[in-house]
Amino acid sequence: TPTVREGVNSLGIQGSSGFDSSFNECVELVDSESLALQAEGDIVIGGFFPLHYVAPEPQHSYSSKPYYTPCSGFDHRAFRWMMTMVFAVEEINHDSSLLPGVKLGYWITDSCDHVHTSMRALFNLISLSKALSAETKEETGNRLNAVSYFATCTCLTDKNVYPSFLRTVPSDIFQVRGLVQLVTFLDWLWVGTVGSMDDYSQYGIQAFTNQFRQQGGCVAFHLTVPKSPTRGQIEELADRLQSLTARVIVVFATEGQLLKLLLELAQRNVTGIQWVASEAWVTASLLTSPDFHLLLEGTLGFSFPGVTIPGLEEFLLNVRPSPEPQTEFVNMFWEELFDCNFENNSWSFPVCTGSEDLRYTDSSYTDVSQVRISYSVYKAVYAIAHALHNLLNCDSVPVSVCSAPCPSGSRQASRPRQPKCCFDCLPCADGEISNQTGSTECTKCPELYWSDKDRVKCVAGVEEFLSFSETMGIILVVLTVLGVLLTTIITTIFHHFRTTPIVKANNSEISFLLLLSLTLCFLCSLAFIGQPSAWTCKLRQPAFGISFVLCLSCLLVKTIVVLLAFQANAPSSTTLRLFGPYQQRTLILCTTAPQVFLCAGWLLGAPPFPFRNPTYQIVVECKEPWPAGFYLVLGYIGLLAFLCLLLAFLGRKLPDRFNEAKLITFSMLIFWAVWISFIPAYVSSPGKFSVAVETFAILASSFGLLLCIFVPKCYIILLHPEQNIKKGMTGKYPR
Repeated sequence: TPTVREGVNSLGIQGSSGFDSSFNECVELVDSESLALQAEGDIVIGGFFPLHYVAPEPQHSYSSKPYYTPCSGFDHRAFRWMMTMVFAVEEINHDSSLLPGVKLGYWITDSCDHVHTSMRALFNLISLSKALSAETKEETGNRLNAVSYFATCTCLTDKNVYPSFLRTVPSDIFQVRGLVQLVTFLDWLWVGTVGSMDDYSQYGIQAFTNQFRQQGGCVAFHLTVPKSPTRGQIEELADRLQSLTARVIVVFATEGQLLKLLLELAQRNVTGIQWVASEAWVTASLLTSPDFHLLLEGTLGFSFPGVTIPGLEEFLLNVRPSPEPQTEFVNMFWEELFDCNFENNSWSFPVCTGSEDLRYTDSSYTDVSQVRISYSVYKAVYAIAHALHNLLNCDSVPVSVCSAPCPSGSRQASRPRQPKCCFDCLPCADGEISNQTGSTECTKCPELYWSDKDRVKCVAGVEEFLSFSETMGIILVVLTVLGVLLTTIITTIFHHFRTTPIVKANNSEISFLLLLSLTLCFLCSLAFIGQPSAWTCKLRQPAFGISFVLCLSCLLVKTIVVLLAFQANAPSSTTLRLFGPYQQRTLILCTTAPQVFLCAGWLLGAPPFPFRNPTYQIVVECKEPWPAGFYLVLGYIGLLAFLCLLLAFLGRKLPDRFNEAKLITFSMLIFWAVWISFIPAYVSSPGKFSVAVETFAILASSFGLLLCIFVPKCYIILLHPEQNIKKGMTGKYPR
């Protein structure tokens, strides 16, 4: 069985006994009933608290009855734990929604932080339970359950050994892991350990040692504090601690078990030891007195998180002593706190009046700003109450339904041509929830909220947009940079060979303007990536529309020039002179200007703006209050692309020696294929994917124009310079 701290600090049932002469049952060896703080109720909860931290060693000769020896060393903090249980029980009794019609009682006693005193108290409680009912002791034992507020030993995790043990504190598995990480992080790889002779200490130190060694640490020594150490044993332990080289000591014990040893070390003015404390004593107020400041200064350790329990402070301050039975613990606390005596039989202490005010005292009992163990006691009482509530409300005789009620996160859907009692359960749609069983409809989440994965509650939506850091955004940025880089390289090549016939043909000025517009087409795709802002929303569509119109205007002019050049009898004919460089620039300006005016009017009249769209998660996108503007921009681009394709198609049978019309035809076919497939993909894509589709269409069509029109020319310029001559522009290329 768990010992000391691990088995005696619980709510429920746990305590010294012997056997009668026939060895048939346990009987009391001491003719004294354990003191208890109690209140009657329909259901009585037992509680064990280490109200004293020094228990007398049992002296059983088994030849005569032993005499009862009281415990010593009153712990104000443990008394606060005890009264927190009383507070929780009274709070539950006043709660009409929890255990209605059932009154909880309590039977609370002192475990003295020791096994034999706890076992004696346990059998007192079992005897009380037997007196209240007709069940046997075996039946009582089988029904005992313990909910511990302080037992953290890993040994209690095994449900095969302790099937009815529960707790409201975490297992030492987590504390040990944290302590190992703490000491190794601080490079303390040579440490000692100190513990007591109980399971809490032994299991904790064993787990710490194993994990510490796995992390490369070494345990220099281990010292064990006896259960009831003599003066000589304490001095021996202190001598060893002073003589050992390890100055970091990890201690698994309670403050009561350590008190004598720490007092001895403090009296010797021992300093220079870095203590690493387990949660059992790291926050103990008993060790915060000035006597321990030099010794324990800088102690590290983990504690349970502190909370504030509403109403607890006022309840504790209203506790008063009473001459009534079953209030001995309160009277004992009063005498300890105010240094007085109720019996009026001591010359050294004044008489307690009972009117002393707790508000003007300073002790761990009244300090409830951030309670830890008290909160575990509070949770333990409520855990028992809720379990009893569920047990008493448990209904059993048979279920007869056509369809079981739909669980939370779904709704009922009627089956065709079947009674309304027969239905299917359909999960709520995205953005809708159902937090009740048997709901017929799902509730839509408020704006900027989204349903969780179970569709049972609305949570703040996570903003979603095409980010530069996600895979899709990175791919699009890389393609953009690649396009700009390739365009720059081609521009450099054309500028270097600007005097050659293949560059001069068909107006090199238009070629450079076309390369500039393609660069703008690539760059405008960047405005579609990243979180939409006011300026990117206004920039992205106009930049895309104007850049592509400028590009198509240049292609339109180049196509017209090619057709006119081969329809005239000679290059210097009147037809070609009528469409010279000036006219070409004018046509580019005239075909681009409508798009510029359209975009300007769109931005002035109904500019796009950032918008959080909750339709698909919380998508941050550019809201277009005038959707027709986008389709007009796209339509004008389509008109110019159609004209380019038509004229280039008419010139597709020009001689092989001049094949730019064929290249323009092929590039326009790619352009049309991309943008025809874009529209249905854009309309059907949700959220940020519609932005990705448009960005991909811009890049794909830009690459199509760049590669189809300029790469063949670069191929001739760089790899076949013999064809880059004037004769090659008017006659057959040499093979």
